[in-house]
Amino acid sequence: MKKVALISLVVAVAICFAATAFAGSLAPGQMTSCNNAKSITLTHGGGSSADRTNANLVVWKQANATTVPITLGPGDHNGFPGTGGGSAGYKGKNGNDKVKMGTKHIMGRKSVTLYPQPNFSRGDSIGDISGEVRITNTGTNGVSVACN
Repeated sequence: MKKVALISLVVAVAICFAATAFAGSLAPGQMTSCNNAKSITLTHGGGSSADRTNANLVVWKQANATTVPITLGPGDHNGFPGTGGGSAGYKGKNGNDKVKMGTKHIMGRKSVTLYPQPNFSRGDSIGDISGEVRITNTGTNGVSVACN
């Protein structure tokens, strides 16, 4: 009887550890959590164009009881293109061309990794991921969550 109890305890601990190590894929509307993770990686899982290919998440952190929105948009254009197609008044050139700047164009991120902020005490940092962190998919595209 003691062997069965010990084996079931070991299996339960292994399942909990595996669930903590990789939280898995979040479909729209689902939530998962990480507890005392050294890092949390959020990766856009692809999907529909309903959110312009964005993955929208809400991250709640127990350490400082704050909620932070995160958007992963690998299909979004950020910044300014370097040449041509400018607005009225620039005669075919945009702001970068007017001041002789190079292209500042970047695409959105496909993934982001959150790290703890050990230099702050009592959860003072807005980025503190110590304790429980709940991630909710509020968009229409899937997201992969890895708790490391």
